[in-house]
Amino acid sequence: MRDRFARHFPTDLLSTGPLVTRRILRLIAWQLLLMVACVLAPAARAAEGVEIKRAYIEAADEGYRLAANYSFDLNHGLEDAIQHGVQLYFTTEIEFTRPRWYWFDEKAIVAHQTARISYNVLTRQYHVSVIGSVQQSFSSLEDALFLIRRPSRWVVAPRGALKVGETYNVTLRMGMDRDYLPKPIQVNAFNNSEWRLASDKKTFQYRAE
Repeated sequence: MRDRFARHFPTDLLSTGPLVTRRILRLIAWQLLLMVACVLAPAARAAEGVEIKRAYIEAADEGYRLAANYSFDLNHGLEDAIQHGVQLYFTTEIEFTRPRWYWFDEKAIVAHQTARISYNVLTRQYHVSVIGSVQQSFSSLEDALFLIRRPSRWVVAPRGALKVGETYNVTLRMGMDRDYLPKPIQVNAFNNSEWRLASDKKTFQYRAE
């Protein structure tokens, strides 16, 4: 029996002692690391989504406006969903906080904006609109996505919402909003990495004007 095992395992693994114990533990550790790598690799791919290419705040007469550009592509699953009549929603969330040394940071502004993209099979037109605004039509999906990737400047707060001269931390995030999906699709979307398309939080500073 021992000879049979010796043909498949190194001789030193059949002996006992601290050296062999360390080698066995090292082998187990490498196997665990390999398992973790296999699990994290798909997760890392799923996390790839929206990249915030540019974001800044500008003061205007009507208030404080967000100028931002995003970079992302729809995978085949999301493209097929649009072609079959599923409307996709993309929500941008922004928050202004002012650091205070004596207490928690002050939340000065919290706002969000949602854009919808859909496809009409009869007219073969793609439609994009910010909820509550006029809808725009496009002949191609790429043109429709361009409006979401490079949206119009958005007034996130009126003048007077920020204290002039104070510096604020601005946190921005943008991604597909699965809460707007039909209930039957939500169940699949929240458990399917193909339906996860979002950015990491981007934080920058703005000195109110």
